[in-house]
Amino acid sequence: MQKKYRQKSRNTDYSAYLHPRWWPTWLGIGAMWLAAHLPIRFQWLLGKAMGLIAWKLAKSRRQITETNIRLCFPELSDKQQAALVRDTFIANGIGLMEIGTAWFRDPARMTGITRIHGLEYFKEALAAGRGVLLLGGHYSTLDLGGSLVTEFIEADVMQRDHNNPLMNAVMTRARGRRYGTVLGARDIRGLFRRLRKNRAVWYATDQDYGRKDIVFAPFFGIPAGTITAPSRIAGRSGCKVVPFSHFRRKGKPGYDIYFHPPLENFPSGDDLADATRINAVIENEIRKAPDQYLWMHRRFKTRPGREDSGFYDKKRKKHPGASK
Repeated sequence: MQKKYRQKSRNTDYSAYLHPRWWPTWLGIGAMWLAAHLPIRFQWLLGKAMGLIAWKLAKSRRQITETNIRLCFPELSDKQQAALVRDTFIANGIGLMEIGTAWFRDPARMTGITRIHGLEYFKEALAAGRGVLLLGGHYSTLDLGGSLVTEFIEADVMQRDHNNPLMNAVMTRARGRRYGTVLGARDIRGLFRRLRKNRAVWYATDQDYGRKDIVFAPFFGIPAGTITAPSRIAGRSGCKVVPFSHFRRKGKPGYDIYFHPPLENFPSGDDLADATRINAVIENEIRKAPDQYLWMHRRFKTRPGREDSGFYDKKRKKHPGASK
């Protein structure tokens, strides 16, 4: 794996990004590279500081996070919810630091502080010969966790392109060193080709992608627009759907990666039932480390009845569905 990592690092042409307008992006990329080469404890300290600064200054994202946590954890007191909001920004600040590690360092050096749980479930699913859809989520360890997992299995990945073309080129190149194939978010044909070759493909369903091809399935008890693509993919390809997650340990540097048994009788023929199962799986994983989830995302933006703005309306003090 280490040889492969080094071998693929020379394939990207950056000559189109030498114009001065790209220099601020290069400066940011350089800062990420430098931070990636710091000791991990120092990276975490910097990430915590970045997270606290964002918690103080990024008022819009903080409001979204507060709303999501109020909706999803009504059993917590106001003080506990506020603490979880703060911890979420810290965890995601550390996650930003870890992106540099995933992109610019060989994660093989971190296998000694990484534990794999349930790898046998993945191996059994792959042995069926129809490919594996790795059902992931948007945890704060997104890039580093995905990179670490390729030290233990071979996998491909689907990604949504970055809005900045230079950053997207760097991201794609970095992921290309770790994954066998980097597929665009809409490259469904490519996905099926990889599954036919009995490959594992990382796929996340836990964000609000609008109204196309969704059902409203409960997520922490709140109806959430959930895509039905996993049911169609599994039904058409016959692949196994294996949930997996990755979390940063508390207290000392280290990571845990979890594989779970493939979803049985999936797809069931009922898109809502399938989406409900998937959301329940992701919810259970989030509860292992609630602060390490991307709560800054408007997960409940798309609402039944086309009332899309209510939950995140800053003028509202109490949101519909906040109490159960």
